[in-house]
Amino acid sequence: MKKSEKTKRQLASVLKDLMVLKPLEKISIQEVMEKAQLNRQTFYYHFEDIYDLLKWTLEREAIELLDDYKDESLWQEGYRDILLYLEKNRAFALNAINSMGHEHFNRFFHQEIYSIIEDFVKQIAEMCQEVEKKYMSFVTHFFTVSITAVTISWLQGELDFSVEELIQMVDRFLSDHLEGTKTLYGVNNTSCLKAIDI
Repeated sequence: MKKSEKTKRQLASVLKDLMVLKPLEKISIQEVMEKAQLNRQTFYYHFEDIYDLLKWTLEREAIELLDDYKDESLWQEGYRDILLYLEKNRAFALNAINSMGHEHFNRFFHQEIYSIIEDFVKQIAEMCQEVEKKYMSFVTHFFTVSITAVTISWLQGELDFSVEELIQMVDRFLSDHLEGTKTLYGVNNTSCLKAIDI
C-alpha cells in the first residue's frame, strides 16, 4: 500500500471514530490530526476540508463493499453486506446523513445497489427475452432509487425490521414484480424464476 493511501485510510479511520461521538460539524481538522498524530499540513496535502475527507471515506467504504460481493451470484448477498455494514456503522452513517443530507449520502450506496439490482434485472432479461432493454434499464433505476430510499429509512429507524426481514421484504417486492413482468409479456414457463433462484 502506498504511503499516501495509508495516510488517507488512517485519517478516515480517525474521522469515523470521532463521528461516532459527535456531529461532523463539531470535528475540527486539528482534532483529527492530533488523534492521527500527524501534522496539520499533511491533511491539506490529501484533502481540502473535513467534508472532502468524509466523501473519500464513504467512497472507499463503497469500493470495499463492492469488492466483497462482486463474485456473489445472488443479489441478496450483496444487499446483506450493505445492511450489515450500516448496522455495524450506524452512528457513523447517521452522522454522515445528517451532515451531508440524504442526496449526497444516497450517492454513496447508489452505485452499489445499482450493481446488485442490475445483475438481477439482467438475469430476468436473459430468461425473458420478450422484455425490451430500455424498459429493463428503467426497472433497474426504479428499483435502485426505491431500495436506496428504503434502506436509509430503515437505517433511521423508520422501519422496524431485522436485516433478514428487510431482505425478505425487498425479495418479495422484486419477486412480485417479476411475476407481473412474466404475465405482461406472456412468459408462461418458470425458467425466469428458476434462473435467478428466488
